[in-house]
Parts: sequence; structure tokens; C-alpha cells
Amino acid sequence: MRNNGRVTSATRQPETPASPTFSTVPPSSAPLERGHHQEQGGTPILPPRLIATDLDGTLLRDDKSVSPRTIAALAAAEEAGIEVFFVTGRPARWMDVVSDHVHGHGLAICGNGAAVVDLHGGPGAHRFVKVRELARENALDAVRLLREAAPGTVYAVEQTYGFNQEPAYPKLHMEVPDVLGPAEELLGPDGPAADEPVLKILAHHPALDPDAFLTLARLAIGDRANVTRSSPSALLEISGPEVSKASTLALCCAERGISHEEVVAFGDMPNDIEMLTWAGRSYAMGNAHPDVVAAASGRTVANNDDGVAVVIERLLAERS
Repeated sequence: MRNNGRVTSATRQPETPASPTFSTVPPSSAPLERGHHQEQGGTPILPPRLIATDLDGTLLRDDKSVSPRTIAALAAAEEAGIEVFFVTGRPARWMDVVSDHVHGHGLAICGNGAAVVDLHGGPGAHRFVKVRELARENALDAVRLLREAAPGTVYAVEQTYGFNQEPAYPKLHMEVPDVLGPAEELLGPDGPAADEPVLKILAHHPALDPDAFLTLARLAIGDRANVTRSSPSALLEISGPEVSKASTLALCCAERGISHEEVVAFGDMPNDIEMLTWAGRSYAMGNAHPDVVAAASGRTVANNDDGVAVVIERLLAERS
């Protein structure tokens, strides 16, 4: 039985690895855009109503800080009536770094679209308002198929309330797992917290090239789950079918009457690609993966040079 990202409710956590640093363009003082962001056939671009930005490698600097310039730009956007959504692979428990910057709506999309979280209340008080779970049957199928296709793969399981992993899974996330055991047991009907939704599976391979591992996994798993990556290592993130940053962002926008043409998106890694192609305007960071550069409609400077703030400042200047 497949779970097409059905929405449930819960009250706690999702997950992601550290961000990469690809250097593909030198820093500059202004974003670069392709021509179709000017006017197409005499039709002007719709003014932005929502900014959707990834965090690691995008909004955050490499030291995981939000720069004063970026803080000011986010506040100015909200003041101008443009909603800002953080759209990340991170779990809710890793969102403290931006909890002070969610402003009015207080919402963030976590776990690559597996959850929408209300960050009001600050650290430790995050509340899940949407959960798009990975059905355990699909999860077990994905583990089995990827074990066959890539022997040596090891797994961790992210649930709303916990993080569990196999004993051989490397220490990547700076936290102690709640339970150690084979993925088949962790995901089984008698596994830990069997009544809690599974948000995503993390799959790590110690030797494969990261992009090759992603391609192999997508072929092996097919439509049983959505597979992406945001780490510089061979670490994949496996979510429910049709669950992605883009699909959950689209749900949030539909609830607000916002069209994709009114969204400006930012990202740097393959897990951002669907969001960048869905948004009316999108920017690859100066440090972005080459596939992200190809997918986005524009480019800005690197995360360490406040590339998101550079674009927001220009968008606001155009409105005045």
C-alpha cells in the first residue's frame, strides 16, 4: 500500500544533514538573472507575495549564523507584506537558529516537506501543524530495494518524536539516537514508537559517489518513495511519494491564495530543485550544486556573501 504523502497531525520533530559548499561562481555585488525574468511577451512579472528559502548553504552562512544583513532583509520583506517561509531538510529540533525570524505566521517547512511546523514559542515549543508521513510499508520496500541495489548502505529513521539508526550508521548529526537496531526492526510493526509517523529515512553509503548514489536509489526505489539529497556526502533522504519541498510549499501557498508565479525561491542543493522549478522566480546560490544552477531561473551570490539578502533588497527596491 502506497502513501501519497497523506497529511496527518502530530506534535514534534523531522531531520537533515549538514550543508555542502560547492564553489561555482565568484562573489559579485548583484544577482544574475536570465532574460525571462524581465517581461515575457509584454506581460510584467507578478510582484512577489512569498519568499521561500532553504537554510543550510543558502540563507545561513557556513558557520550556521544568520547575518545582520539577512536578518534586516527578512524583516523588511515581512514589513512590506511578503511572507517568508523557511523550507529545509532540517528537523524541527534544528530550527532554533531561525525561530526568532519567522515573524507573523511562524511557520516553516521541515524534513524536505514532510512537516509544516509552527515555530512560535521558541526552542522546545515547536508544534507540528501538518505531517506528510512515509508509510512503513513503503519505507520497508525502499530499504529492501536499496540494500539490493547498493550493498553496504546503512540507515537512520526520522519520526515525529524520535531519531533511530542502525549501529553502523555514521555519526553525522551531532545527536545520540533514541534506539539502535536494523532498519527492518526500526520500521516494523513492533518497532520503537510504532504509532508515530515516519517522516523520512536517511540512507548512507561509505564509498559511492553522492550523485551516482542518488541516481541509483531513484531507479531502484521508483515510485515507492521520493529520494533526494542535501549533503556533500553519499547521504540520501527518502520521503513519502510525492513529498517534497515543492509539493508542501504548494499546499501552503494554496491555503493563502498565492500562485506559484508570486513565489521567489532560493536553494543550493538537489533537494531544492523541485521548489526552484515550481516557483515563479528562483535563484541558485553562488555555491550551488551544478544541477541547481541549471534548474533555477536566476543566480545570486554565495551564502557567505548574503546572496538571499542581496535579492530581497533588490526586490523591495523595485516595489518602492
